[in-house]
Amino acid sequence: MAQEIEGVLEAALYASDLDAAEHFYGTVLGLERIARHDDRHIFFRCGQTVVLIFNAEETVKAAPPGALPVPPHGATGAGHLCFRVSGDRLDDMVAKLTAAGVAIEADFRWPTGARSIYFRDPAGNSLECAEPKLWNL
Repeated sequence: MAQEIEGVLEAALYASDLDAAEHFYGTVLGLERIARHDDRHIFFRCGQTVVLIFNAEETVKAAPPGALPVPPHGATGAGHLCFRVSGDRLDDMVAKLTAAGVAIEADFRWPTGARSIYFRDPAGNSLECAEPKLWNL
């Protein structure tokens, strides 16, 4: 039987300060901004995936009449997202984050030999950059 799911199209994190999120993901991480809608959400392109940053206080509200019928959703607390970064670029990423004043919480090798670095965005979400071989990709 063929697998219908081909991959992850989008991943969502939540932040109450979208201005800080826009600066962090757009300027510090260098992701391309696709769209922003007031204080509700901001979307970034990340390879073949889209990173959605939602303000949870806004996404729990029902869609107004005539809007797209996206159901209310949201999360509380810090989330996690892992970015794919080739091993030969991880040191560059550490330098870029450090220069921007972002603390590296962990930098280690998994039993697979893959290296990961962990840090936080301004909303407290746990972010990771890891070599694809972490998951044999």
